[in-house]
Amino acid sequence: MLNPWADPGRPTGERVAALLAELTLEEKLAQLVGVWVGISDGEEVAPAQHDFAEPLPPWDELTKPGLGQLTRVFGTGPVEPLVGAKVLAETQRKLVANNRFGIPAMAHEECLAGFTAWQATVFPVPLSWGASFDPDTVETMAREIGRVMRDLGIHQGLAPVLDVARDPRWGRTEETIGEDPYLVGLVGAAYTRGLESSGIVATLKHFAGYSASRGGRNHAPVHMGPREFADVVLPPFEMALRLGGARSVMNSYAEVDGVPPAANPDLLTGLLRERWGFTGVVVADYFAVSFLETTHGVAGSPGEAAALALAAGIDVELPSVRCYGEPLAELVRSGEVDEALVDLAVTRVLTQKCELGLLDEDWRPESPAVLRGEPVDLDPPALRELARTMAERSVVLVDNAAGVLPLAAPAKVAVVGPCADDLLSLMGCYSFPNHVGVQHPEVALGVEMDTMLAAVRKEFPDAEVTTAQGCEVSGDDRSGIAQAVGVARDADVVLAVLGDRAGLFGRGTSGEGCDAEDLSLPGVQGELLDALLAVGKPVVLVLLAGRPYALGSYRPAAVVQAFFPGEEGAGAVAGVISGRVNPSAKLPLQLPRTPGGQPTTYLHPKLGAASGITSVDPTPAYPFGHGLSYTSFELSDFASGDGLPSDGEVEVSCSVRNTGDRRGAEVVQLYLHDPVASVTRPVRELVGFARVELDAGERRRVTFRLHADRTSFTGRDGRRVVETGEIALLVGCSSEDIRWERSLRVTGEPRVVGHDRVLVTPVEIA
Repeated sequence: MLNPWADPGRPTGERVAALLAELTLEEKLAQLVGVWVGISDGEEVAPAQHDFAEPLPPWDELTKPGLGQLTRVFGTGPVEPLVGAKVLAETQRKLVANNRFGIPAMAHEECLAGFTAWQATVFPVPLSWGASFDPDTVETMAREIGRVMRDLGIHQGLAPVLDVARDPRWGRTEETIGEDPYLVGLVGAAYTRGLESSGIVATLKHFAGYSASRGGRNHAPVHMGPREFADVVLPPFEMALRLGGARSVMNSYAEVDGVPPAANPDLLTGLLRERWGFTGVVVADYFAVSFLETTHGVAGSPGEAAALALAAGIDVELPSVRCYGEPLAELVRSGEVDEALVDLAVTRVLTQKCELGLLDEDWRPESPAVLRGEPVDLDPPALRELARTMAERSVVLVDNAAGVLPLAAPAKVAVVGPCADDLLSLMGCYSFPNHVGVQHPEVALGVEMDTMLAAVRKEFPDAEVTTAQGCEVSGDDRSGIAQAVGVARDADVVLAVLGDRAGLFGRGTSGEGCDAEDLSLPGVQGELLDALLAVGKPVVLVLLAGRPYALGSYRPAAVVQAFFPGEEGAGAVAGVISGRVNPSAKLPLQLPRTPGGQPTTYLHPKLGAASGITSVDPTPAYPFGHGLSYTSFELSDFASGDGLPSDGEVEVSCSVRNTGDRRGAEVVQLYLHDPVASVTRPVRELVGFARVELDAGERRRVTFRLHADRTSFTGRDGRRVVETGEIALLVGCSSEDIRWERSLRVTGEPRVVGHDRVLVTPVEIA
C-alpha cells in the first residue's frame, strides 16, 4: 500500500502531516539542516567558514535521520557539469536509501550573476540589471539560469539580493540593483519571477537592512529608524514576494538597532508571515545561527543560538549543522524549547519538498542531464547571446561633453590601465572565476572571454592598438605610470580602463568583505588618470567597477561606466565606444563628486540637499537615472488628470520621439514629490519608469497609471498612510533632467494602507 505522504493524489497538507507524525525528534531536526561537503582547508567562500569547520561523521551515520539540504555541490570547486550532476544524483540515491522514509535533500546553489559553477555563463552583476532599467530582459535571464540549474538537479537558488544600496563603500554594492527601492523591487521581482518560472525556488536576501551598515562595513551594525526601514529597506522584499512568488527568504547578517534579524521574531514571524502572509521557508545565511553566539553575543551557546533562531522564524540552518542538531535536540528533550516550534519549521520544509515532487513515490534522483548522459554545455550560444544583450543594455554613457564618442576610425588607440587586459575585472565576486576559480589557478577559466584590450582590437581591426598597465588595481606601485604616459602620448585617443577587481574577504577592491574607506579610485589609479589627462590627448575613462567612484575632480573627454558586465562585457563596452551599440542604460545610483564624508543617496529630504548652512555639498557628479545616447529624444505633449482621489489613480502621459538619426532607447522616468507632509519626504522619489525603444523619427506615447497608494509612506505612528493635499509629479530622463512638472491634489479622506496596497505603477506604451 502506498504511504500517504508519497501519494501525489492527496492534498499537500495531508501528506506532510502524515509524514511528520512518523518522524522522531532527530529525524525532524535533520530536515532543518544542510551539509556542505567538498570544502578543503585552503578554500574560503563563506564568512568565518573555517571557524566552524568540524569533522563530519561518516556519511551513513550523518544521514541516517535524513537531511534537509545539500550545500553547493557545483559551487564549491571546479567540477565538470555532467560529473557534478552524477555526483548529486548518487548522493541523493544514498541519502534516500539510508533514511527510513526515503526523503531526498534539497540542493541549493548561488546564482547571483548566473549559475555560480565552473563553465557556466557569467552574466552582468545585479547593479548592471538596475542600470538596464529592463525588467523583462532580467526576467528572461533568470528563467534561463534557472533552467540550466534545474537540468542538473538543483532545487533552490540563493538570489536575488534585494538590499537597497545606502552607502556604496559597502563591498557588496555590486550585488545590489541600485539605490532606489522601486527600481530594486521591480527588477528584483522580475528576476524572482523568472527563476521561479523555471522551477527553481528563489531565495530573497538579505532580510533585512544588511546594506545600511555604519561606514559601509560588512557585518556591521545598522542604525536606522523604523520609518526609513519600512519605506526604503522593506518594499523590494514585498514586491518580490507578491509579484515574483518567491518561496524562500534568507536572513540578513546585520544587527538593526541592536537586534540581529536571525533572532528577531517581529521581523521573521510578525512581519514576514503574519502581516505579509509568507508561507515558504526561511533559511539562515551561512553560519548566521552560529553568529548569534560568536559575533552578536545574544546567545551563550550553540543551543541558545538555535533556540533564538528557531523561535524567531529561521527554519533551516545553513550551510552545515552546528546549532540545529544535538544542541537544539537537548533543549527540546529538556522542555526548554517547545517541540511544536520544530514541527512548524519541519512542516514548512516538507511542504516545499512535497511541492517540488521530492516526496512522490515515483521520484528518482537522476536529473534530466544525467538521464541524457551527454556532456552538458553550461554556456550555450543562446545564453551567451542573452549575456551580450544584458551587457549592452547595462553600459552607461555617463559623459560625452567633448563629443569624442563614438570613435569613428581611430588610427592609433592606447588602451591603458590595470583593468585593460584583465578578464577578472569584468566579473563580480559571485561569478565562479572570482568566487572559487581564483583558488584553483591550475584550472582553466571555464568560459571564453575577451579582455577590454582584445575587444578593442576586434572592434577597431584597422587601428594600431597599444597598451600599458600603468599600475595595479590596488597598491601603491607607481613604477608603470611613466610607461602608460608614453603609450598615451603616441596615440590619437586614450582608453583609460580603470576600476575594481572583485573578490571575497579582502581579496579584491569590491565584493563581499571588500569594503572601501572612501570612494576614491582604488590604489593609485587616480594618479594614473591624472597623468594620462595631462598628456593632452582625448581620454575616454572606462570604469569596470562594482561601486560608483568619485569623479568630480577629473575632466576626461568621455566617461563610460560598466558595473562588472560579465563574459560579454568587453565586447559590449567596445561596442558603445565604437558606436556599434547605442547606449541606453541609466545610472542605478548616483556617481559622487568627492570621495570623502558619509556618502548619500538621491533619496534625501530637503534638509539633505546642498545649502548655505554647511560647507559640504553632497551634490553628485552625475545623478541617479542619468545616462546618454548617440541619438536624441524629445518628450512632449504632457498630460495628466486634474486630481488624484486618495483611493484612486491618475494617468500621466507624454509623447517620446527619437529626434536623431539612429535607433535607440530612452528610459522615461516618473518622480513624485510631497512638498508638505506629516514627516519629511524625499525631494524626488521614483514611482514609475518605461524603457522605450524607437527608430529614428519614431514617436510613441507613454502612459503611467499612478495609484494613490504609491504616494503612501510610514507616518509618525508607524502606519503607512496616504495623506491628502498637494503633491508634485515630475517626468524626465533622470532625477535631475526633469522635462515636465505638475502639481495636483490628493483628494478625499486620508487612508491607512497595508501589505495589500498597490505596489506598481503600470505603464502602457502605444
